[in-house]
Amino acid sequence: MSAFSGNALWQLVVQSDAISKLVLLILLFMSIASWTIFLYKFILLRIKKRQMKKAVRNIADGASLEDLLNLSSALANTLPGYFLSKNLTFLKSVLEHSGSQGSMLSQQEVDVVQQHAYQTVDSLVHHEESYLSMLSTTAAVSPLLGLFGTVWGLVHAFIRISQQQQADIATVAPGIAEALITTLAGLVVAIPALMLFNYLANHMRTLEQQMLNLADKFCFVVQKLLAR
Repeated sequence: MSAFSGNALWQLVVQSDAISKLVLLILLFMSIASWTIFLYKFILLRIKKRQMKKAVRNIADGASLEDLLNLSSALANTLPGYFLSKNLTFLKSVLEHSGSQGSMLSQQEVDVVQQHAYQTVDSLVHHEESYLSMLSTTAAVSPLLGLFGTVWGLVHAFIRISQQQQADIATVAPGIAEALITTLAGLVVAIPALMLFNYLANHMRTLEQQMLNLADKFCFVVQKLLAR
């Protein structure tokens, strides 16, 4: 029975016109892209969350600038390592601008360093959210594409009915079934895409919170050691 149903669905796809097939191909591409993006982001987010957790744990309240430098070196080529390296470089430039490298910073300069740290977080979050819009777009657009294919198919089904001058079930059913196959495909693509988007969005919020915790600890060390 299942084999028969599968063959019947495939026959509907084969018998559909060029526009319906184009809609189905677009939906297939969007589904493949969504699952590829999900697997890619899922693996990366898991790795980066572990890296951020380790970095936040290793920045103790009594950390020194040397500790931050060592941690940045130990976490080279990682997300927290990039954050620390970028902000330590900026801190060094502020120190050089204010005087000798060992000088203290005014409160205004400390505020500038803190602002740079949080701007770095915003930039990293924006970068990590790349491609997620593809999932939300797929979830929103797929049902509309399916509906378009259905309307298009129904129009052609009714045209065939008018040409054959009869409207019995044997004449109407195949055309309507061909039309509805695109709606089915649209829902099959949209529902998983929405679930995958929400799942990754939750992980992104966790990662963003970890970045903010790292920024808070970095700013605390700068405030404690260098503020006048």
